[in-house]
Amino acid sequence: MGSSAEDFSHQTLREEHLAMSRAFLERAADLGYGDLGDHFWYHTIDLGDGLITPGTYDYRHNVADFHFPESMNGMHVVDVGSATGFFAFEFERRGAEVVSVDLPSITSMDRFPGETLEQTIRKLEKMMPEHSLYTPTQRDDLFRTSALEKIHRTHLHGPFDFCHQRLRSHVKRCYSPIYELSREKLGRDDFELAFIGDVLLHTINPLQALAAVASVCGGTLIVAQVLPGIPESPPMMQYVGGEKPGDDEVSWWWPNQACFEQILRKLGFKDVGLAGYHTGQVRPGGNSFKRAVIHARR
Repeated sequence: MGSSAEDFSHQTLREEHLAMSRAFLERAADLGYGDLGDHFWYHTIDLGDGLITPGTYDYRHNVADFHFPESMNGMHVVDVGSATGFFAFEFERRGAEVVSVDLPSITSMDRFPGETLEQTIRKLEKMMPEHSLYTPTQRDDLFRTSALEKIHRTHLHGPFDFCHQRLRSHVKRCYSPIYELSREKLGRDDFELAFIGDVLLHTINPLQALAAVASVCGGTLIVAQVLPGIPESPPMMQYVGGEKPGDDEVSWWWPNQACFEQILRKLGFKDVGLAGYHTGQVRPGGNSFKRAVIHARR
């Protein structure tokens, strides 16, 4: 049971998120963008003219915790698992030429062996913000297997495309499963910086996924995600997928710090270490999170 103070804090965040969502939709309508109420905004992004996406994660005030270069002029950067695109647009703002990578469709998401697409869609439905502006009927209509194209648009394509157009961005979008990343697909021999945040835990084969990202990175690879255990623990991965079919948050593996360090060195990165942590609260539920930031340099 949470304390009354925690309950109050969570309720306040829910109310703030709902107010933020309504303000965004009203402002978007005023600016002539129509009804965006069916879009899912993973990131909070300031698009100017008072238009701020009501993201589940807001990194605007703690982006320094990732220790990105202040100036990225002349750099080529790949943002893997880009979602709404906060980091891709931030890299571009700092002067980089950026490729943003995300899944081509919901059907491309990893699934536990034996689980169905229907179970994956049910997971997504449960993971949606509690205070979505959807009516119950709209939620039922969206989260049906027959509505896959709509889910692709509202979760993967639409939010990024809207921000991209609004920011007049030149970020290139590449739709690909992480395992299939290659220099040919991304259109470059290598990238000076590759960023991957909160993605590997959503892969059944995190070693294969990490190796694919490493193969296109000729400079610095930055990984941000939860680390289990303590730094002194031996290298291992913690399984977090539970024992009931369909009962997880599309998450299965948490490699610990030593595991990341040894794998990244084996993949050819000479300087690997923990750069720090970033913290925050997930909207609208208010759950606090703490994620490690690992830097690996060739």
